[in-house]
Amino acid sequence: MDTKNVLIVEDDTNITELLSIHLSDLGCKVVSEKNGQNGLARAQDESFDLIILDVMLPGLNGMEICRKIRQGDRQTPIMMLTARSEEIDKVMGLETGADDYLTKPFSVREFIARVRVIFRRSEEKARYAAPTPQLISIAGLEIDIDKRKVMLRGERLDLSPREFELIVLLASNPGKSYSRKQLLSLVWGYDFEGYEHTVNTHINRLRGKIEADASNPIFVLTTWGIGYRFNEDL
Repeated sequence: MDTKNVLIVEDDTNITELLSIHLSDLGCKVVSEKNGQNGLARAQDESFDLIILDVMLPGLNGMEICRKIRQGDRQTPIMMLTARSEEIDKVMGLETGADDYLTKPFSVREFIARVRVIFRRSEEKARYAAPTPQLISIAGLEIDIDKRKVMLRGERLDLSPREFELIVLLASNPGKSYSRKQLLSLVWGYDFEGYEHTVNTHINRLRGKIEADASNPIFVLTTWGIGYRFNEDL
């Protein structure tokens, strides 16, 4: 495995040191920040293969850091650490753009296993992903991937990070049907198996923003018995 650059944003020094030791054993180069604002600045200024965020941080919480990172970077994997295990927290992590969600206390073995999976998924994506056009224009819907901007008949749409990921994936592959599990894996990450209902919720929200009539969509269509696809006939 090539050397991976990892940023840890965690105010507990003991946890940071423990994770750093084991990440270094994997051949990773690790840097860390204790303050949320400093962590965000570093995440935006430097390039990392993985960002590990504690949810409760001084200065700026991990959820908000994740949201701000995803406004300009949809590729870098993000792992959230939290002492809270309620489902709503995990769903919030999904919404803000995290790739994995680990509840404290956790075993080092589980942490390392998840890191390995994240790195493997990133390498597989880079190896097999088809080139994605940076500008997509279909029937009045315009998607600028670099600027993370979506326009519909000249008006800018306010999409969440996951809604943006969904429309980019679907519009880049018109006519291709994706199951809910496939969308969950491709857009949210491996650790969210069992949360297929989240895909339905996001598709409904997305349709509410891009369709003139969400009950009779023309862009994002349902493939009965499978999942969803982008209309190839536009």
